[in-house]
Amino acid sequence: MSSRAQAHSLGGHVVGQRVVVRRVVRGETGPSGGPALTDVLGTCTAWADGVCVVVPDGPGAHEPVTIPISDIVSGKPVPPRASTRMRVTPQEAQVRALALWPDLETEPLGDWLLRRSPTATARRANSVLAMTPSGLADAYERVVAFYAGLGQRPIAAVLPDSAEDALFSERGWVLESHDDHTVFQLTGVAAARRSLSGVTLPEAEVELVDAGDLVTAQVASAGRVVAAGVAAYADDWVGFRGIEVAPEARGRGLGLLVMSELLGWGAERGATTAYLQVLGDNTPALRLYAGLGFVEHHRYRYLAAPEPRSSGVA
Repeated sequence: MSSRAQAHSLGGHVVGQRVVVRRVVRGETGPSGGPALTDVLGTCTAWADGVCVVVPDGPGAHEPVTIPISDIVSGKPVPPRASTRMRVTPQEAQVRALALWPDLETEPLGDWLLRRSPTATARRANSVLAMTPSGLADAYERVVAFYAGLGQRPIAAVLPDSAEDALFSERGWVLESHDDHTVFQLTGVAAARRSLSGVTLPEAEVELVDAGDLVTAQVASAGRVVAAGVAAYADDWVGFRGIEVAPEARGRGLGLLVMSELLGWGAERGATTAYLQVLGDNTPALRLYAGLGFVEHHRYRYLAAPEPRSSGVA
């Protein structure tokens, strides 16, 4: 083996793994006058007979690249390429999740989004979505004016430690509540349903109240609802909210039963990606969703404008 090959961490053990390989391009000269170098990023499919074969990353079909091991300058295994759904930005993922609030009224503010609902009190439906630069010099002032005009305390959904987080915090905005950060999670619908294939679910009737692209699942016992959840479908994503089980009915698998029904409903409409949002300190819910294959996409928090100071006038 050449001294070059000895210098990197590649070898037969990386076959089947994603790697990056820097190699000499024979017959070409680099900008400094020395040998030209190029990188290949992809999956190693062979390491034998003096060559390494890599199938490059990227959409579409790619011809394998055969690299003489003696031409390798450096290289190493790299993490698997994130799935398409995981490469969606937090702002885009949040916009997709607006399907869960069918009466939501929105107004673009550059790349931010002003949100309000005439019926829902949830923060997700009554706050500015600010998880990317707005692109507007007066975005902050317009946020304050918009919610002041509605008679509401301005609230912003931001990524922790982001530039947007700093922008609002520097103006005296504080945490809207003592809740932990909210975790936005994703998984594949097919993978989630496969995870349920070997699970024995409780024998209980689930009523689905379908309203087009929104559905409510309910499990009743003794005349009252003991488990419920809501799902919405849009653009091949299905989202869930309000997955709740009454305290006296917990531990029987009713939460999984509701999720199973809602996942099936989404799959029937062609959904390939599932999402939900849960507080970061809700350990039982996080455990439930982890069992279905949900993984964290991003975390965010809510900041609220400072309360107006009292004038002190009686």
